[in-house]
Amino acid sequence: MQPVEIYTTPYCGYCHAAKRLLEEKGVAFSEVDVAREPQRRQEMMNRANGGYSVPQIFIGGSHVGGCDELYGLERAGRLDSLLSAVA
Repeated sequence: MQPVEIYTTPYCGYCHAAKRLLEEKGVAFSEVDVAREPQRRQEMMNRANGGYSVPQIFIGGSHVGGCDELYGLERAGRLDSLLSAVA
């Protein structure tokens, strides 16, 4: 399973929805709360090519995008293969 990282804030409904999808799929992920660690927001923006909204999601080190993109991958049937891709 590819490592999954997600940058979030506690009051973001899209963050909760993205985490819920990952949890429903049994995917472990590491979470960076940029409200608690505001110094990491710049790190997130650098990694996300300027993306400043949350969530910002990375699978296997590659930027996926936000919640809409994550659910789009799921609807297209591509999320499972991306998660299980050989690193």
